[in-house]
Amino acid sequence: MFTTTGSRGLYKAPLSKGLLLVLSGLTVMLTLLPQYQQLFVYNLQAVAQHHQVWSLLCGRLVCLDVKDCFCSGLLIYNFRIFERRFGTRKFASFLLGTWCLSALMDVLLAQAFQFLFDYEVEELPAGLLAPVFSLFVPFYRLIPRVPVTQVLGHIPITNKSLVYIVGLQLLSSSPFMWLLALSGLLSGGLYHSNVLWLQKLLFVPAWVSFIGRYILEPIFSSSQPSSETPLGMGATLDIQRQQRMDVLDQQLLLAQYNESTRNNRPQPQSGLLQWTRMLFPSLRQRGQNRPPVQPPPQAETRPSTQSPRSDNSAVVEEQVALLVEMGFSRTDALEALRASNNDINMATNFLLQH
Repeated sequence: MFTTTGSRGLYKAPLSKGLLLVLSGLTVMLTLLPQYQQLFVYNLQAVAQHHQVWSLLCGRLVCLDVKDCFCSGLLIYNFRIFERRFGTRKFASFLLGTWCLSALMDVLLAQAFQFLFDYEVEELPAGLLAPVFSLFVPFYRLIPRVPVTQVLGHIPITNKSLVYIVGLQLLSSSPFMWLLALSGLLSGGLYHSNVLWLQKLLFVPAWVSFIGRYILEPIFSSSQPSSETPLGMGATLDIQRQQRMDVLDQQLLLAQYNESTRNNRPQPQSGLLQWTRMLFPSLRQRGQNRPPVQPPPQAETRPSTQSPRSDNSAVVEEQVALLVEMGFSRTDALEALRASNNDINMATNFLLQH
């Protein structure tokens, strides 16, 4: 099962890219040169009665309507996910098999329509339309629906809605487009289900795939999109992280100074700076895969000017337990609380930053 229709451009989809460029280019050329459009008209009577095979080949490849070309191009671009997953040869075999089956289906459906409604269908919309509609079969079966949002409170919008909307737009472009759509869906269902071993009868030979791989694929192949992190981005992130840590150091020192001033318990600046140098390098070096710096022996004994807060020991233990429940180690929680003067919010922000 596929999870998405993909969004990496035409990477690993040379056949889809070739169809988009060649067929769209021919449509534009025929628009500028209308005197040659008669050669690409899909005339069923010329094929069935006069056996004009060239009319069948040309009429079922190039679109004469720019809108049909645009909509079918959008569908081919969205269906490129099958070329990536199945491979170019299997994807080409699917298009070839459904093209041949839909050519037969077009004649049969036109005859059935004439028999039921006594109306003869002479021409059908030109272009690679029936094989494009046949790709809706694996799209419906293999691509799961992922809800995105809702319209008017109850109409769901999924990741496949846009593709279906484009298909409906293409279906409504011509009066007999429904016949090609039905032909393509029937052909896609038969080939995808491998009825009568069609996948073994209608396929691209290995020698054709070999020629296309070494001649056409280098022309229509696309380079791999740069999804990796560019050079220098890692260093930039390290610099930004270091700057955030420096700002946090300054904020922590300022908070400690204000707290000590409000409580009329001034602390020697040298002792404060010395203790901060002990704490912050150890936490920074832990993120850089270096062993933490052990605090010097003289830092283990607090200055006599600051007496321990025995009455707040229960509160400190509750704060330590709360930080440990959040996933931090007890040692880091104690260090952060001591650095923030038992301020649980500041200690939590410090631990989350590091």
